[in-house]
Amino acid sequence: MDLRETNAQEVDDSGWTKILRPQPRLLHLPLRELWRYRDLIWLFSARDVATTYKQTVLGPGWFILQPLMITVVFSYLFGRMAKFGSDDIPHYLFYMGGLVPWQFFADSITRTSNVFTGNANLFSKVYFPRLAVPLAALLTNLVPCAVQMGLFLIGLVYYVLNDNPFTHPTWWVLLTPLIFLQLGALALGIGCTVSALSRRFRDLAFGLKVGLQLLMFGSAIVFPLSRLEPDERALFFLNPVVPAIEAFRYAFTGRSLVEPWHLALSAGVSLVVCVGGLLLFHRAEQDAMDTV
Repeated sequence: MDLRETNAQEVDDSGWTKILRPQPRLLHLPLRELWRYRDLIWLFSARDVATTYKQTVLGPGWFILQPLMITVVFSYLFGRMAKFGSDDIPHYLFYMGGLVPWQFFADSITRTSNVFTGNANLFSKVYFPRLAVPLAALLTNLVPCAVQMGLFLIGLVYYVLNDNPFTHPTWWVLLTPLIFLQLGALALGIGCTVSALSRRFRDLAFGLKVGLQLLMFGSAIVFPLSRLEPDERALFFLNPVVPAIEAFRYAFTGRSLVEPWHLALSAGVSLVVCVGGLLLFHRAEQDAMDTV
């Protein structure tokens, strides 16, 4: 049953401190309740960060090694062997400029897509707003994202100090938090939708992995959009991830084909997907423990 937490004083004087009631409204998100549980969200996030690489040899070092290894492979395979090019942007900045926002987006979807199946034991024992778990997962991914962002900035400073003619940061750098906010909202909406539907359709968990791999190659990470014809390029910009990645590259290198209307369309799609996913997830709480 979808439950809502209210103060007992609003109902009677029986001595209860909290009362859980059914929430009949369809378009309802427990935003006030989530704010009251903000400490719990923070604890979930800190727990996930601490346990992600707890039993590994390198530990948090994987935050650094993973993007570096992928960048090296992409630079060699697509930049040198396949000669896809990078709009004259240094290969390190081009591929890292795509991987930093993409990894945040993809990891956020992965972490939020198995909330019900991965926390069934916890959900069946104690009440708290279930949306706290996907929000905590989103915050968790900010840690590796910050580390990878630092690696990207180190390379950027190197090329700027060496007067690279194709590396000119723009004032769009100030919009970088909004880029990650949009990607986070899109990932949260998709992840919550998959989590809600995978209670009954477990195949979605496997399809999600394949879908993310295909989407990566359709998000202009391994090749510049300038290689495409205008009609084909327009199709790529319909992918809400592409304008965000291109805006990130333009902010730090000054080279991209992204336009403001691309970003506006991407933000609108992300908002709709986020709200729809959160509503679906919240409604799925009613019988989640009966179907997981």
